This record gives sequence, structure tokens and C-alpha cells, in this order.
Amino acid sequence: MKLASLKNGGPDGTLIVVSRDLSRALDATPVAPSLRAALDDWARAQPALQALYDALNRDAAPHAFAFDPHACTAPLPRTSQFIDASAFLNHGRIMTQAYHPEKKTDGSVPVLIQRQGDDFAGPHDDYPFPDEADNCDFEGEVGVVLGDVPMGTPARNALAQVRLLVLFNDVSMRKHLFRELGMGFGFILAKPATAFAPVAVTPEELGDAWRDGRVHLDMRVHRNGEPFGHPNGREMSFGFHELIEYIAYNRNLRAGMILGSGTFSNVDYRASGSACLAEQRAIEAIERGESSTPWLRFGERLRFEMFGDDGRSVFGAIEHRFVRSGARA
Repeated sequence: MKLASLKNGGPDGTLIVVSRDLSRALDATPVAPSLRAALDDWARAQPALQALYDALNRDAAPHAFAFDPHACTAPLPRTSQFIDASAFLNHGRIMTQAYHPEKKTDGSVPVLIQRQGDDFAGPHDDYPFPDEADNCDFEGEVGVVLGDVPMGTPARNALAQVRLLVLFNDVSMRKHLFRELGMGFGFILAKPATAFAPVAVTPEELGDAWRDGRVHLDMRVHRNGEPFGHPNGREMSFGFHELIEYIAYNRNLRAGMILGSGTFSNVDYRASGSACLAEQRAIEAIERGESSTPWLRFGERLRFEMFGDDGRSVFGAIEHRFVRSGARA
């Protein structure tokens, strides 16, 4: 099942069901006014939404309309909790080798951080930031949207609470990130709003590409129309089930929580490229002694997309332009 949210001037958008090929959509408000509401009542909403989805894919939905991703906000425009992981240890190894070779980590415990969950950006929204000197970066990730997860849930049971998967660009301001890391408490200015692809999907939509708590698909990243990287999610060092178990050790997780994978990163980065500028710059520093890839500038465009084994776009694309705060399209 594929779900999206149309912009409607409100904080949560209008829930729609989207066809598997992303060509058509159907109003889902008779089931739930928003995805946020559907997640809070999933046992009732899911079968009804699935019935709409099945009818839409059979061309048996007379009120279907053309799907326009430009009219979408993030699938879940806001939520009560967003936790992001750094679950690709290869990314951490590259960054450590380039900038902190004296540090040693055994990789036995996942790195996670609480993130902003009250203001997500849509797939085609201009992305404003104040100053190019902030060293604006991108990070291609996938995430899971959870149902209620009781405290103490073991990894073997955790994936049963994955309701949806999402694709996002976890924007970073590297000037502030390195400074805030050194302060030792957490990110604020380094991590502004996250931008999401238009469609959230249930796990079965990925078929065999969803296994072992990982998305075994390439993250295809383009910068200004040029390929930048296509790392695959299969090299995630901790599966989502392991991350959920870790977080739920001493707390309940509530419906609608988003858990991110961290930046996609592959050991064979020469073949796959990267999903963020910082990793590419770190590779350059390791191999050439200095970084040459520039940070994002105003007016640049990025595209993120994943394709299933059938060649179809899974989540739709994030395609957005970076602009100065206060600038108008």
C-alpha cells in the first residue's frame, strides 16, 4: 500500500492512497483525515485503506484522480518523535579516518540522536537556509514509521510494528555540526528540517528488497542533474529491528515515531559513490590529502529516488532546490 498527504493549509495534510505505479490517487479521508490519525487507529484504518488501494490498482475506483507529487507535503508532515541512527558503520569509519584517526570505536552499539519532528519539508518544496557559509550538505536515508512498540520489545518481534517506510534527505549544516559535536550534547543548528519523498509504503510493497530489517535497494542521488552516488541499503550494519530493540530497552515508542537509517554508505564507494557530501569530501581528504567537492550553494538542485526490482519508483522522488531564506520561487 502507498500513502501520501496533500497540502491543505493545515499541519497534517489530507490523506490519499496512491496507486502502485504512482500515476493515480484516491481521497482516503472517509477512512482517516490524515496519516497521523490513521496511524493512531491502524487496526481499523489499515484494512479500509488497503481496500481503497486494491480498488485503485484494479481501475475500480471511479473517483480516482491524477497523482501530483508537487501537491504533496511530507507523508507525515509532523510527528511526536523522530530518532535518527548512524547505522552504516562504513560511513563512520570513513569520517573517523579522515578527521579523527586517533579515535577507536568497536561498533557494538548503534549511534542514535533525537531529531526535530514538528516540521518536515515536502518532496518538491524549495529548501531555504540562511548562509552558504553554513556548509549545507545532504544525506540520503530511509526510515520506518512505527506503531506502538512496548518497552522491552525484542528484535525478533520489532519488525511487526513497522507500519510504513519512507525516503528522506536529512539536510545537514556541517559548519554547525562539527562545532555542536564538540560541545558534547546534541545537534540543533546542524540539523534543520528533513525533506521527505511524497509516498510512504507498507513493507510488502518492497517485496524481497525488504529483508533482515534492511532495504536492499540503491539510493540514487543526483546533484544538479548529474549522478552523485547510488549506495545500497543492504550494508546497513544494524537492521531496523536491532535499532528498535535498542531504543525500546527502557521506554515505550508511540505510533507515528520515525526511525532513520543514517546515511547510506557502501564499502566499495568507488563503484557506488556516496549519499552525502561530507563522505565524498572525507574520501578525497584520505586519498588526495584535501577535499575538493564543494558544499551546496543557493540555486542547486538535488534528486533522491529508489527503484524496485520492477523498475518502478518506490517512494517517488525528492527533487528540491536550495535557496536563501526569504527568497521566493
